[in-house]
Amino acid sequence: MNAQVLVRSQQHLRNKHTDIYIYIYFTTLGALKEMTSSSKPKYHVPELTQDDVPGGACCVAETTFATQFPSYLESYIRSIWPAVETVLGQHQLTGKLDLMEGSMTVATTRRTWDPYAIVKARDFIRLLARNVPLAQAQKIFQTEITCDIIPISLKGKSTRRFIKRRDRLIGPKAQTLKALEILTGCYVLVQGKTVAVMGPVKGCQQVRKIVDDCMNNIHPIYGLKQLLIKRELAKREDLKHEDWSRFIPVYKKTLQNKEKAKAVKKAKKEKLQASLKKQANKEKSVFPPAPPKRKEDIAMESGKAFLVGQKRRKRDDFKME
Repeated sequence: MNAQVLVRSQQHLRNKHTDIYIYIYFTTLGALKEMTSSSKPKYHVPELTQDDVPGGACCVAETTFATQFPSYLESYIRSIWPAVETVLGQHQLTGKLDLMEGSMTVATTRRTWDPYAIVKARDFIRLLARNVPLAQAQKIFQTEITCDIIPISLKGKSTRRFIKRRDRLIGPKAQTLKALEILTGCYVLVQGKTVAVMGPVKGCQQVRKIVDDCMNNIHPIYGLKQLLIKRELAKREDLKHEDWSRFIPVYKKTLQNKEKAKAVKKAKKEKLQASLKKQANKEKSVFPPAPPKRKEDIAMESGKAFLVGQKRRKRDDFKME
């Protein structure tokens, strides 16, 4: 009897879960119809509230995510952890801090009513692990904001080159980074070998492209110029439905003149021929070269070693006992 009751309760919870997703699907379809019928320039995703969820909960099984943080952030994360638990509690989630392993874990509860909240919580702890301030990281729970963690390490290349390119991305007095934030509408933080980005989806994609180009030795100023031109073109009503490729500059590497390239090639060829000729003139021997002579050997060959000995003996004769 108890087994039948348990099976029925699980089926009831699954039906609730299915009803929630059906509701989200049809509300999204309704928003699409409104967007196509009206002249709205932007697609609007309807926001899910707790009143839309029947029973006030949707998670049948527990879902957990964990991430590790560097050891130098241990004291900082320990100090802000009560505030982190408060933020997670607002979305009916729980958090666990393990200082022995250096990890943070988030999990759903029976009262979690938003099925996507756990994904947002996963991004939340990932941002905290990359040294994003708590006040900024908690904005990830907003519907319009997403995040991206971009790795910028150069595999198999020198550390000096990596530091130079990372400094180029930041710019003098962080001016390049500020311009990137203004043009994309995103929050950007360069920390170690990663770049943490928060903002709209389109802005995160633009930031990722500029960061990847910068680490591939393309200066970020070119990407910023293209974004600035696109921003100005978007303001014009007559160019909204036209191709912008003719307005956006395409930067290519400049090659040397043909005459200059020929002269450089000729000089290299002459230098190579001279070195080969010099090697050919040298006498080749089967035996290895003799070791260099010592000072004592040279002195003995010239006879100076014996003269010095005689002088010393003469001086010793005049010494008083």
